[in-house]
Amino acid sequence: MRLIITLCAAAAALSTAVLPSAAPPGAGGAGVPAAPGWNARAAAAFWTPERMASARPVPTAPGRDEDPAGRAGPGPGDWTGAGDWTGAAGWAGGWDGSGGPPADGTDTGAGTGADAATGGLAGPELRAVVAPGVGQDFDGLPVVGRMFAVKNGGAYFCTASAVASPRRDLVLTAAHCMLGGEARQLAFVPRYTAARPQPYGMFPVSRIWIDPRYRRQGTVRAAALDVAFVQVGPRKDGRRLQDVTGAARLRTGAGYELPTVRLVGHPAGRARPRLCVNRTTRFNSPDAKSPGSFLRIRCTGYPGGTSGGPFLTPSGEVVGVIGGYQTGGNHPDTSYSPAFGADVRTLYEQATGTRKRSAGAASAT
Repeated sequence: MRLIITLCAAAAALSTAVLPSAAPPGAGGAGVPAAPGWNARAAAAFWTPERMASARPVPTAPGRDEDPAGRAGPGPGDWTGAGDWTGAAGWAGGWDGSGGPPADGTDTGAGTGADAATGGLAGPELRAVVAPGVGQDFDGLPVVGRMFAVKNGGAYFCTASAVASPRRDLVLTAAHCMLGGEARQLAFVPRYTAARPQPYGMFPVSRIWIDPRYRRQGTVRAAALDVAFVQVGPRKDGRRLQDVTGAARLRTGAGYELPTVRLVGHPAGRARPRLCVNRTTRFNSPDAKSPGSFLRIRCTGYPGGTSGGPFLTPSGEVVGVIGGYQTGGNHPDTSYSPAFGADVRTLYEQATGTRKRSAGAASAT
């Protein structure tokens, strides 16, 4: 099976009052573009502020949504990190970023000045973290936003982030956010908040890359492969994502024990995204049915909706996403990520076209 996979075509038509006729990205063949007509204008017309506000966390299993109030079940004991958790130095200029939110609140332009030069990472919110492991609401980052989708007639969302790529149009999220029957009308909205639903516009999804073993084995058995790359089209004025928001640089092989990681996610029921800083530790799954080693971070208040949220280093690299073990964890105060190693690098190279023939994970059938 090829590494590039696509969402399946819908098994049954949804009501036209709820869902336009555009097909899911890649329907009908690996890597095939989305149906004609699904572009930035169509996405913005469909994903009105009211519809986005009504969206629920993406389903993690057939017929089951993520719990919007928090991941059910007990979590491990409390712990917090040591070391440099404030991390103000190193953020400025650490991103391939340009463009800030338009001053007038529209989605037709990009800002200038310090925000444009740093991708929004010099803002006071990033220097006002309360304490290691304590999450707080903030106004968000240009590179992080909500990924919206319609599945089985309902509106859903996850968290996702722009990742640097040669085409300047790539988004990173959790694979479990991209699976499921009848997924349509997918669009990425950077720095979404209830007060400013589209400060950077809307970017329609055109292709999705997921390791074929994850699709075949499922969210439990293949938890260590819970990563997806998503190509998006330009926004209404023709500008590509990375030219508008900047992008995090993908880092693989960073290991598990990282002293300073910023976790960003969009919790269900919250008007703004959430920020937390802490260290990460290695977690070896005790469940033989869900094997693997994962990054683990203690950050309070990351319930449903935060899946796919990036683990960001002070130098502007993304080293993980909320996902993996128990699709990110069964408790809102402890989150997990698949380890970013050779499999993720291969997937990225497939998505960016920098590797023509797959190897390792990409060669799996």
